[in-house]
Amino acid sequence: MRARQDPVNGAAAGAPPLRDATGNAQRATMKDIAEQVGVSVATVSRVLNGRPDVSRKTRELVLQAVREWGPVPGAARASRTFGGARTGLVGVTVPVVHHEYYALIVGGITEALYEQELRLVLCPTRYEHIRERTLVEALVHDASDGGVLITPTESPDELRALLNQGYPFVVVDPREELPEGIPTVSAANVSGAKDAVDHLIALGHRHIGAITGPRELASMEDRFAGYCAALAAAGVLPDPALVHRGNLDVPSGLAAARALLDLPERPTAIFAFNDNMAIGALQAAREIGLEVPRDLSVVGFDALDASRIVTPTLTTIRQPLEEMGRLAVRLLLSVMEGQRSEAMRVELATALVLGESSAPPPA
Repeated sequence: MRARQDPVNGAAAGAPPLRDATGNAQRATMKDIAEQVGVSVATVSRVLNGRPDVSRKTRELVLQAVREWGPVPGAARASRTFGGARTGLVGVTVPVVHHEYYALIVGGITEALYEQELRLVLCPTRYEHIRERTLVEALVHDASDGGVLITPTESPDELRALLNQGYPFVVVDPREELPEGIPTVSAANVSGAKDAVDHLIALGHRHIGAITGPRELASMEDRFAGYCAALAAAGVLPDPALVHRGNLDVPSGLAAARALLDLPERPTAIFAFNDNMAIGALQAAREIGLEVPRDLSVVGFDALDASRIVTPTLTTIRQPLEEMGRLAVRLLLSVMEGQRSEAMRVELATALVLGESSAPPPA
């Protein structure tokens, strides 16, 4: 039986590691992990397979033990990273599957995998960090040859640790700036936002409000940088009073637009950092009798289906979401083959889509 780990130093206490007949150190079994943590083998198996019916504390203890000992035979059957046979499966973590934004990315991933005779293991995380970590651990040790992580909640340090384990993965639409060496795919958010504001400036607008998104999202900060760059290029000083923060949904866009339109000198145009908040801005304008685009122009970002079915249709910025998914698979295959290049961090170009919601400002 393997000795228990020292809780302070993380080393085996009381006995050296088990050795096989050739003198090489043996890897821990699920039984060893179970004895170390003080749980059943079935519990260890449930944790490694991403089952939800385990307490958070127990899950963390099991995963910590696995990190200390390395891959566990029986749980690591699918991991190419640790020298096992390929499964032909690629894990994909995604916050939710019903949102069109994520569905389009996953659709691109699925098609690209199908063309390579690979299949997808879909892992919805519900925006829960502990759930996501558990699913990623299961992918690493049990069920995939590599992974695509869409807007992961893991910190840069956690992703760096995952990289150091040798697990092949690519991040799509990272939440924050990531360390060098982690392959990423995203849209060109800075230039996309600049294109949106440049369009409004070309129409004659100078008093342009912004509905930004959560600070912790790198894409939102990049779009804010593009908004400021476009104003600066036109000789317009950014006005903090014209910037309100939303939460990427329609109600928060409605609230932010109400605040902007309640200013003594209200904006002649609003650039919302996604389509949902732009739709909220349309509702706010309608509430006070403003006609879009005669009295107020509104521009969004994403070009999802909703932008084409609202009245008026939205002028917006299209992100190549399906292509982002396809490119993520191409990068992942390169990583799995041990290839490294300068093109491991890719930003795909966006495009302005003209709708009916933008026009010159009122005289």
